[in-house]
Amino acid sequence: MNTTSDILCIGSVLWDIIGRAASHMRQGSDVPGRITRLPGGVAMNIAMTLVRFGMTPTLLTAIGRDPEGDELLAASSRLGMVTDHVYRSDDLPTDRYMAVEGANGLIAAIADAHSLEAAGAKILRPLIHGPLGTPAVPFEGLVALDGNLTLALLEEIARSDAFARADLRVAPASPGKAERLLPFLQHARATLYVNLEEAGILCQRTFTGSESAARALVERGALRALVTDGGNSASVANADGTLTLTPPSVLVTRVTGAGDTFMAAHIAAEAQGAPDEEALSRALQAAATYVSGETPL
Repeated sequence: MNTTSDILCIGSVLWDIIGRAASHMRQGSDVPGRITRLPGGVAMNIAMTLVRFGMTPTLLTAIGRDPEGDELLAASSRLGMVTDHVYRSDDLPTDRYMAVEGANGLIAAIADAHSLEAAGAKILRPLIHGPLGTPAVPFEGLVALDGNLTLALLEEIARSDAFARADLRVAPASPGKAERLLPFLQHARATLYVNLEEAGILCQRTFTGSESAARALVERGALRALVTDGGNSASVANADGTLTLTPPSVLVTRVTGAGDTFMAAHIAAEAQGAPDEEALSRALQAAATYVSGETPL
């Protein structure tokens, strides 16, 4: 396949196994619900949303040469993604993510991205040795990067000449991996997408709202920062100032993938030339539609 791509999505592409119940849950709850198995992972979630907004993403990730991997790769191609450059491992299994969600939100989740971490820099070979770029002729387009990569690899990307001209959009995979974004906190070409908790971890303080959190990230050296706070306000900040908007109020039916949807919708809006306020508004609307269950899984 030689499909022209609009953006590289680098990071986790795996199977999401998610159990959802309509009732409130707590530790030890045993309730009826639905269990789904769908393509997921931060890079995949971003790519799926980009496709819905008319963009063609290229995946750079690790997928095992097992039946689950074959199925996942085929699903990615059917969804409209370029998979030519995916690293296929002979000895690493395809990664998985498992979550339980109730009416009161995410109850618990386990991300098994060990194969992606073990593959390391092998997933970047198309950017280092071609055909997507080389350190001498670096890739110049949009790159969505997720924090499921190891800290060592993220540090390598942050200083690599192969990414010196890229428009980097970076997000942690979860609050537990937020500190992996530290190499991009003072990066000249990186935009950070985080939630309120992740912003607090990066700044080592507690925030009461997205506006102060976004400003603090910029004060710490971020080129630009977007901070979300669930159904509360979301903010984007850079050296010129801060913009804050409130998302639409909706009934929340799912939460896994909401942040990835927000990030992808914002990237797509900007790629289409939308000004700052419109891009943020469209991203919030897309995330609200997603959590309400109106967007197809």
